[in-house]
Amino acid sequence: MSDTKEKVKLAVNGGIGFGAKLSAKQLMVLAKYMDENDELELTTFQQLYIEIDADRKKEIIKEFEETGLNCYPVGSYVKSLRTCNFCKGAEEEGMPTAKEINKRISGRPVPFTLKPAYTGCPVGCGEPLMNDIGIMKVKETYDLYVGGKAKGKDAEAGTLLMESLNPDQLYSAIDTLIEIYQQNGKKREAFHKFVKRYGIENLRSETKII
Repeated sequence: MSDTKEKVKLAVNGGIGFGAKLSAKQLMVLAKYMDENDELELTTFQQLYIEIDADRKKEIIKEFEETGLNCYPVGSYVKSLRTCNFCKGAEEEGMPTAKEINKRISGRPVPFTLKPAYTGCPVGCGEPLMNDIGIMKVKETYDLYVGGKAKGKDAEAGTLLMESLNPDQLYSAIDTLIEIYQQNGKKREAFHKFVKRYGIENLRSETKII
């Protein structure tokens, strides 16, 4: 009988800040739970995948978080917010808003993996138009895009859903969008396909800020 322990895959990153970085302390705690032949998978969404013992999941996550690592489930969940590097400064490019969005939505269960992205200016380094939900800060307000698709012959930019939102309006609109997808999306239906099926005008009407 095999005594191989059950493993679970976990996504981790260093949180939202000036670039996607990990400290030596964070790398050391990750290495603590790896064998010499194990590998870390680096995703395009600023995350690392690591496999840990399922029966020690809570304990290990607690240790990771004590070093400042953020931990997320892998699978049909909202992924952590992909961001730009905030090259013009935290306040000017809305880092507090990005952190709040990530806190509110990452890890929420959805019909299929949902990728949100944020950029602090119209240059668009965070590629918000090429992801499922995209947020772009324009001067002092935020524009919200939906339905972007980065891969395949049918790749396309997202559609502007709402513009000139303040942070509270933005949070409310994103929360409502995800709730609509949770309630009406088909199992394993990608968000860009859901947007086309459900209809951009229906989404716009149901997320309207009063």
